[in-house]
Amino acid sequence: MRSGRFAAIGLFLSVLTSPVMAAAPIIPPPPEINATSFLLIDATSNKVLVEHDAHEQKPPASLTKIMTSYLAEQEIAAGRISETDEVLVSVNAWRTGGSKMFIREGTKVTVADLILGIVVQSGNDASIALAEHIAGSESAFANMMNQQAAMLGMNNTHFKNATGLPSADHFSSAWDLALLTRDLINRFPEHYSLYSRRAYIYNGIEQPNRNKLLWRDKTVDGVKTGFTNKAGYCLVSSAVRQGMRLISVVMGTDSDSARMRESQKLLSYGFRYFETQTLYEPGIVLKEKDVYYGELEKVGVGVAASVVATFPRGYYKSIEAELKIEKLLEAPLSKGDEVGELKLRLHDEVIYTAPLVVLEDVTEAGVFGRMSDFVSLFFSSLIDS
Repeated sequence: MRSGRFAAIGLFLSVLTSPVMAAAPIIPPPPEINATSFLLIDATSNKVLVEHDAHEQKPPASLTKIMTSYLAEQEIAAGRISETDEVLVSVNAWRTGGSKMFIREGTKVTVADLILGIVVQSGNDASIALAEHIAGSESAFANMMNQQAAMLGMNNTHFKNATGLPSADHFSSAWDLALLTRDLINRFPEHYSLYSRRAYIYNGIEQPNRNKLLWRDKTVDGVKTGFTNKAGYCLVSSAVRQGMRLISVVMGTDSDSARMRESQKLLSYGFRYFETQTLYEPGIVLKEKDVYYGELEKVGVGVAASVVATFPRGYYKSIEAELKIEKLLEAPLSKGDEVGELKLRLHDEVIYTAPLVVLEDVTEAGVFGRMSDFVSLFFSSLIDS
């Protein structure tokens, strides 16, 4: 079995869907963005559409609370806490400065209310109360935040608190925050829907969501604002148009209106000039290939996971697909064994690569079947030599 090994280019079978090289896409350059760091990605394909210093470590301010709410939802999903749990508000939570939900020391607040206070009202008091309920202390909760960040591949992130209030060694990056947001949307869609709420009333006080894009653009359904003097005005936003979801991150703008304006510019550019399509589904036979020494004479070859690509809008028919498959497939084969590679090209750029796998098991043939294939291959090699 030589699955996944390619000794020479002559061992590949190549198929191009179009014999003519597509014309190079013509799109304008990205807009000028007035921020110290920014990023625009497609949430499904993870394709980077626009970026500047996206991996630079920056103070995240209240963007931190995306992780705070993420961990809370994870604890609920695991059954370790419940939305109906009543959390006793500590002096530490009550005294915290900055944005507030206005919970009072010594009172009890449900986990569900605290989550809304974090997501909609950006309450520092709610963040600390929930962190203490989950982990016993805010510092222990920060340790959990860092463990989760490592699991998500947030390599330029380190948390010291649950709020995003200024602290030494508390930082993240536009890329890491986009990764976190993407995972939040995919893993906890019901929880993510809270980020689209425009206001929340607690203790008789109604506070609006600080993400003003929720009012300006009906396709925007989140995510979170942040501000400190050091971080500047920050915003992680996400929107869906025609089934395509984008995530934008801007950090270090100079005003509330600027973070909204710069985010809108990124989202508008992405939706206007790019599209995302599912090109191949798993389990669909892309090509049948001869198998030697097996009970089956042929086996279907396809992809193991959906092939989702982001590319310039209007160029779907210009994408070329190339299948490179090992020339000789020998039994036994197990479903999922890699036997080649799929490449998608647009003009001279490879926009996607994925392994090709066999789509069913192929057991080894009996003695006479194997002998017949051996003789067939022997004479084939004489002809080819």
